Amino acid sequence: MKKMLELISEEMKNAFEAAGYDRELGKVTVSNRPDLCEYQCNGAMAGAKQYKKAPIMIANDVAAKLGDSKVFSKVEAVAPGFLNLILEPEFVGSYVKEMKDSSKFGLEETDKPLEFVIDYGGPNVAKPLHVGHLRSAIIGESIKRIVKFMGHHIIGDIHLGDWGQPMGLIMNELKIRKPELVYFDESYTGEYPTEPPFTISELEEIYPFASKRSKEDAEYKENAMACTYKLQSGVRGYRALWNHIIAVSVTDLKKNYEKLHVDFDLWNGESTVHDLIPGMVDYMKKEGYAYVSDGALVVDVKEETDTKEVPPCMILKSDGASLYNTTDLATIMMRMEQNHPDELIYLTDKRQELYFEQVFRCARKTKLVKPETKLVHIGFGTMNGKDGKPFKTREGGVMRLENLIQEINDEMFRKITENREVEESEARKTAEIVALSALKYGDLSNQASKDYIFDIDRFTSFEGDTGPYILYTIVRIKSILAKYRENGGNTDTAVLQTPSSESEKELMMQLATFNASMETAYEELAPHKICAYIYDLANAFNHFYHETKILTEEDEIKKAGWIALLVLTRDVLETCIDLLGFEAPERM
Repeated sequence: MKKMLELISEEMKNAFEAAGYDRELGKVTVSNRPDLCEYQCNGAMAGAKQYKKAPIMIANDVAAKLGDSKVFSKVEAVAPGFLNLILEPEFVGSYVKEMKDSSKFGLEETDKPLEFVIDYGGPNVAKPLHVGHLRSAIIGESIKRIVKFMGHHIIGDIHLGDWGQPMGLIMNELKIRKPELVYFDESYTGEYPTEPPFTISELEEIYPFASKRSKEDAEYKENAMACTYKLQSGVRGYRALWNHIIAVSVTDLKKNYEKLHVDFDLWNGESTVHDLIPGMVDYMKKEGYAYVSDGALVVDVKEETDTKEVPPCMILKSDGASLYNTTDLATIMMRMEQNHPDELIYLTDKRQELYFEQVFRCARKTKLVKPETKLVHIGFGTMNGKDGKPFKTREGGVMRLENLIQEINDEMFRKITENREVEESEARKTAEIVALSALKYGDLSNQASKDYIFDIDRFTSFEGDTGPYILYTIVRIKSILAKYRENGGNTDTAVLQTPSSESEKELMMQLATFNASMETAYEELAPHKICAYIYDLANAFNHFYHETKILTEEDEIKKAGWIALLVLTRDVLETCIDLLGFEAPERM
């Protein structure tokens, strides 16, 4: 189904051509003066020089050709040469009716599905998720859903930090605390226990303790490095212990990500590519891409057009140890072999921009990816407190993500139960649903690259540009539809009519921009575009609702037309919030 703006522009281009002018001058845009008109065309201004005519003369010629237009109810040529346009209500109504009857509301899915891999999440095992993990998870999840909605194939990978020095620190501390554990007996040849020798709470206490001590105690640090070496060398007991750490951590991570409605297709980590690194390094050396500089193995990635210094990409440190660069490059190599992606998307803090520039250039130079493979880094800003600094707890520490979620749940529960009697279990469930919308919409409504202030009072408000406002709008529609059905109406057979009021037409026109908004969100990998669309749609609906007595309308055909419009509005809003990663309750 063509976008509404395309159909409008087509009508205008035909008019320019019929008047004897270049049809490409007929491009139409949304009006920047909505008080004067709905759409506008400035082509007469652009054509004045080409045709050596006053713009207003061209505009009048074109307007004359649109006297019997089925698209425009009013075409006005305004000095010095603008064309102000008002749409024909019947045209708007028929477009929205076709949209309602089409799959995905008329969105044109791709006929050539691409393969995507998106790398988001990136937590370290044995450490609790904190607020710093929030943005990559929810932006990444939304992008994954948008790409899939457009008809492409996409795989989401968490990319765990599960292989480096933190593992050695944990194992060394466990060895001190529980030296009797069979994992540390290197002469043991039997089966290892199936139950882990620790809980997630113990793990989360051990890591920061061990990390702090290693900074103060050189011998302790050396012993931890020895444990890391044994793990990475494949010593049985250390590998078995590592498997326990992964299993316990992943179980906890899944529980927390589930609360955010974030789901990963792959639970790979840095460890997944450990055995691929030697072969990749040999290939880079053999092909002449990598060379030794100050003892380290590097690949030059600078380009002649660079205006700033881009350092070489380090592949191995001088002691032969691998780095993040190494595992990321090996992961790219693995993904190309296993998934054959057309596009790889990475989500991290925007401060890692230079790092990804180096890695991507290295992947291209060493031919780990095809020339046509797109490598995209989406760098996001920080979530800040009201003081403008990175969000912290009241005590000044980094807040655990589950505590942040609980804080918003509690605030939402308080608001829901403030002035009315609600059964506690239902109120708690509703609070969780609405709180998630507050958290996700509060984040996603901002352009990803920008920092934003986390303001719990504003995010949980039922008014303004917030998640709860969007959900309240959906619930209001559901309530009207439920009452209509209770009174014997059938929402399934209701048929859309030509809009009979300005607010009804305005709502339809807002609905009609759905496919254009979705395409933009996909092309720019920008969930905030969907937030902007549904906020405008919710406003248009509420304006229509306040001006229209829907259920008391005596004309049954008109009433049924409004009900059909409400059904479409609800369905579009629910589709959009699903793409953002949250849902609406039945009532609030």
